Amino acid sequence: MRLSPFAQKNHRDTSTATRKDTVQMPEQERLLTLNQVCKNFGGVQAVKNLSFDVKSDEIVGLIGPNGSGKSTTVNLISGSVPPSSGDIVWRGQTVNKLPISRRVPLGLARTFQTTSLLAEVSVLDQVLTACHTSYSVSPWRSVLRTKNARVQDVEQRSKAQELVEFVGLGEVMGHPTSTISSAHQRLLMIATAMAADPKLILLDEPAAGMVAQERKELAEVILRIRKRGLAVLVIEHHMGLIMEVCDRIVVLNFGEKIAEGRPEEIQRDSAVIEAYLGGVH
Repeated sequence: MRLSPFAQKNHRDTSTATRKDTVQMPEQERLLTLNQVCKNFGGVQAVKNLSFDVKSDEIVGLIGPNGSGKSTTVNLISGSVPPSSGDIVWRGQTVNKLPISRRVPLGLARTFQTTSLLAEVSVLDQVLTACHTSYSVSPWRSVLRTKNARVQDVEQRSKAQELVEFVGLGEVMGHPTSTISSAHQRLLMIATAMAADPKLILLDEPAAGMVAQERKELAEVILRIRKRGLAVLVIEHHMGLIMEVCDRIVVLNFGEKIAEGRPEEIQRDSAVIEAYLGGVH
C-alpha cells in the first residue's frame, strides 16, 4: 500500500484549510481513553500497551498497515472482545467487561467493514430499527397503540427520515436496502449508527470500494457529523480521506502505537513512512 499523500503538499494544505473551517468547542470532554491496553490471542499479542484518547467534537484517525491491530482495536473499543490487560474508559467509567449491547446505550456506536443491513426492508426502515435505543414507551403500550406510543412512533420516523437525508440518501429512502449501491449502503450504515444517539461513532473502513467522488461525499458527511457535536474515530486504508477529515491520527504497526499527531506531522514521521513503505523515503 502506497502512502502517496506523504508527498502531496498541496493536498495537505487544502486538508488543513478544511479542518480550520470547522468551529471547535472551547472545552472538549474526554470521551474514550485506552490505557495500556493489550490483547492476546493464544501466543499472539495483537495489541500491545496501546494508549490514546478521543475527545468530544473530534475526528481521530486510526491507521496502520495490514495486520497492524486496527480491527482488534475497534473490537476492543466496541466490546466485541475484552482486553487481556489495561483499561478501556468511557466518560470516566471503565467498561472492560461491558458487551456491545451495554456500550451502545452509553453513547458508543460503530459500523463494520462489511455491510450489515436488513436486505428486504426499506432504507428508512433500516434506520428506524436502530431508533429503539431511545424508545421509552413500554412494549405493551406499543402493542396496544396507546396515544403515547403513536406519538413516539411519529417522532422516531421523523428522526429516521432526517438521518437518511443527512447522509444524502433522501432520493432512495423508500428503496429496499439490497437495491442501493455499495457506497450508499455504507452511508446507510452511518445513518443507522447515528440513530442510536451516540457521542462517538467508530467508522470501520467506511470508504472501502468507493470511487473518488463517493469518497468526497463521505468526507463531507464525516465533517458534518462533527458539526452535530459528535466525535468520530475513523479506521481507514485510504490515506487521502484520513488526511482530509482527521484532526489527529494514531498509527499502529504490529499491534503497537508508533506515532500520534496531526496529519501534517504524521506525513513527515519517519517511523510511519518506514512502516508503510519499508524504508523507502
